[in-house]
Amino acid sequence: MAMRPFIIGNWKMNGTRAMLGEARAIDRAAQRLMKVEVAIAPPFTLIHAVHREVEQIGVGAQDCHTGTDGAFTGDVSASMVADAGAKFVILGHSERREGHGESDALIRQKADDALEAGLRLVLCCGESEKVRDSGKAEKFVLDQLRASLPPLEDGADAVAEQIAVAYEPIWAIGTGKTASIADIEEIHAAIRGLLVETYGDEAGSEIRILYGGSVKAENAAEILAAEHVGGALVGGASLSAESFLGIVIAASDIETN
Repeated sequence: MAMRPFIIGNWKMNGTRAMLGEARAIDRAAQRLMKVEVAIAPPFTLIHAVHREVEQIGVGAQDCHTGTDGAFTGDVSASMVADAGAKFVILGHSERREGHGESDALIRQKADDALEAGLRLVLCCGESEKVRDSGKAEKFVLDQLRASLPPLEDGADAVAEQIAVAYEPIWAIGTGKTASIADIEEIHAAIRGLLVETYGDEAGSEIRILYGGSVKAENAAEILAAEHVGGALVGGASLSAESFLGIVIAASDIETN
């Protein structure tokens, strides 16, 4: 089954109800660009509001807590974000791993709980500039991902619908730097090999591997045309419908890898 390119806008800690107009504009355009699966992950406070405002695009959460409920002040569980209207959750983003000390084991537990709540997963992995310069980027990313991947045993098509992987070189997030196409293809090919090893040839070949790291309209076409790149996890460029839709339009002309 060929999967459409998957373009996700991660709004991070940005957005109030004034941003709902951007979500509506993205949604209207997505209705005309059906060759691409489009989604946004607003902050927790806007999940329900965005879900009510849009018809075509997916709405997700940027994180979730483990478990379903309990005495965890300030935390939000997977079942709670699903109840608010989220259909997927981003897990293991480098800003969570580094800024909040999240381990691979914790991310794996979150993944299990998110799946139990009926959410799709966007599982992030990526190396720092120090690791890349040491020549150990591929090993680091694969070790990180191997320890975070949950078991999925529902058939190839179902597996591909339940999970996407986002490779985000930390040194390219919000810096204006972008990995070279050769570097992207090398890491994505290694990730593809791990997914096949973990979930089997058919399922592992269908899971979309997104690239995240200063993706913008100007470089989207080249990145999305790279081998094994099945979409993009977009940060700052997703805060404006105009800039985000430039990436979606570029994706609409790219054959799924």
